[in-house]
Amino acid sequence: MLNQFLFKKIDNAQLVVFRIFYGLLVSAECYGAIATGWVRRTLIEPQFTFNFIGFDWLQPLPGNGMYIYFAIMGTLGILITLGYKYRLSTFAFAVMWTGVYLMQKTSYNNHYYLLMLLAFIMAFLPAGRDASLDAKLNPNLRSHTMPNWVRWTIILQLFIVYTYASVAKLYGDWLDFSIIEILMRSKDDYPLIGELLQQKWVHKIVAFFGIFFDLLIVPALLWKPTRKIAFGTALFFHLFNSYVFRIGIFPYLSLAFTVFFFEPQTIRSIFLKTKEVVIDQVLTVPKNRNIIVGVLGIYFIIQLVLPLRHYAFKDDVLWTEEGHRLSWRMMLRSRSGNIRYRVVNKETKKVNFIDLDDYLTKKQRRRVACYPDFAWKFAQRLKKDYAKKGEDIEVFVTNKVKVNSGEYYEFIDPKVDLASVPWKHFAHNDWILPRQSADSTKTSD
Repeated sequence: MLNQFLFKKIDNAQLVVFRIFYGLLVSAECYGAIATGWVRRTLIEPQFTFNFIGFDWLQPLPGNGMYIYFAIMGTLGILITLGYKYRLSTFAFAVMWTGVYLMQKTSYNNHYYLLMLLAFIMAFLPAGRDASLDAKLNPNLRSHTMPNWVRWTIILQLFIVYTYASVAKLYGDWLDFSIIEILMRSKDDYPLIGELLQQKWVHKIVAFFGIFFDLLIVPALLWKPTRKIAFGTALFFHLFNSYVFRIGIFPYLSLAFTVFFFEPQTIRSIFLKTKEVVIDQVLTVPKNRNIIVGVLGIYFIIQLVLPLRHYAFKDDVLWTEEGHRLSWRMMLRSRSGNIRYRVVNKETKKVNFIDLDDYLTKKQRRRVACYPDFAWKFAQRLKKDYAKKGEDIEVFVTNKVKVNSGEYYEFIDPKVDLASVPWKHFAHNDWILPRQSADSTKTSD
């Protein structure tokens, strides 16, 4: 039964067309990052980047190297679209995009994480076997079919993303619409709809629409009677997000995913202009069947468990941020804060207060003031900088943070030397003050 489901042959039109869209979109993302100044602001202008903890060795290239880096990724996107050296192009893009993802998190976005996962998934899928230069140059490579597990890998990944995104919205600040109001405040100058976006009834619609869209869109696309309505709804939803939240290619990538839900002959007739494929009904189980099943099983177990890890930590993830990333918790909170660093020379006891403007960009300063891993990482940076001058130091911070429409509370224990404590990946960092402690020491900003 499992073999029949996973390894039966199906038309590969959905995968082939998605490859074309995927390549065009990642190319637009990379060239656009250069054109809009994202590369300059995020990877070139800062004195250093806040990479993921444990990846200090992964640093931006010096000079204009990151422009070249992104230009290469954009070119790889074009090669993916054309289906030229498909395996090499997709794998190279996956590695290079992962490098960008891990070397900076000041501009962290769940969508960047999704693209990283998708990049590696696409590198292992047979998407270059039709409507490609590879198939034209080597006709023996050409195939109009693929195993069924390929399509369902994409669908299951989407289902996990959307479902966790929906469930995460079931909390107080989303259900009382206050976070929607915060998200919309900066949109009041938008032409035509800016004033509309400030209306409370619009906030209610956005809140409930977001919950039910994320929860139902994949099942609705899978069920043929609701498929067209679901596609129309997805079209509105993602174009709305594109205009209002300006999140790059990702609304369009989400729309590109919908090709996996329509009949292959429909996709083939619209985009490939070729005849319907006749499928050989003989089931052929590959020799590496156990490897495929094992890899898919392990991958999806990780995808199911990873977003739940914050339940293993103390306090609310909205407060501590521990377990927030890699968990499809999208557009759920707004954080603001202020922070002051006090450096103490261990030998002389001389105290120095740090001017963040000397080290950080405006965006980096906001992150350091609000997020514990940024605050810790900057303390490590200060320790290294002072060590180069022959000083052994302690680093203490005074930090207050506000989440959503709440009030400012003390966030990091001011008595803890952040330069000396290790970062815990899989346990709570005790120097983050718990919410109940913060409530009892409430202060105004």
